[in-house]
Amino acid sequence: MPSLSPRFTSADSVVAALRTAGCVFAEDEARLILAAARTPDELVGMVDRRVTGHPLELVVGWAEFRGLRITVGPGVFVPRRRTEFLVEQALAQVPGASVVVDLCCGSGAVGAALAAALGPVELHAADIDPAAVDCARRNTADAGGRAHTGDLFDALPADLRGRVDILAANVPYVPSDEVALLPTEARDHEPLVALDGGADGLDILRRVATEAPHWLARGGCLLVETSERQASAAVDAFTRSGLTPRLAVSEALYAHVVIGTRA
Repeated sequence: MPSLSPRFTSADSVVAALRTAGCVFAEDEARLILAAARTPDELVGMVDRRVTGHPLELVVGWAEFRGLRITVGPGVFVPRRRTEFLVEQALAQVPGASVVVDLCCGSGAVGAALAAALGPVELHAADIDPAAVDCARRNTADAGGRAHTGDLFDALPADLRGRVDILAANVPYVPSDEVALLPTEARDHEPLVALDGGADGLDILRRVATEAPHWLARGGCLLVETSERQASAAVDAFTRSGLTPRLAVSEALYAHVVIGTRA
């Protein structure tokens, strides 16, 4: 913990500043910020960013995901805890996977978590946003991951076609006219390309479902997170693409994952 500044003379004063700004878990957040700050000036800057609405994960520079510390940075989508359910479903569906692709990877949290659970795998992460790809490259480096920049499957090496065991695609699925209704932390500090899924929120999902069978190995699966309202239409999209779909739901995490298997 850094020496405290004239503005923050104790840990309690950091808690008070966060609580005044409306941070519900002010004590926990203060502990993380104090641990991350290296100097008094950095502490002031971090608290100021947090009280003005920056996501805590972007303030401290990392997010916890399935027990991993995932590096995140400005302009990169912050991994959600509910997406851990997608990882759990992937591991249950293909426990012996050897080729894993994290499409629309953002920070690369899903790919890193899958590799940590599976052991040595051929891991690829891809995103259209160069900032996300840079972040994913760092987060998957220990697993030997390769990160690629490009539009969906255009980013991937051609030799992956027909070989992918787990294709995890955490696509954007917020309908365009609902982006403005998102919490300020997401709306103002995360990239629109990681949030906006088109008119009904399923534009990117449909594109991924259409192309996925060409990339999956036999018995391989595509996993996509969606909302409860969109789940039925997402299942239909998987069916039309030739995949065998099922819907997995976690009430505790309020998570809905469509899983499509290549026969």
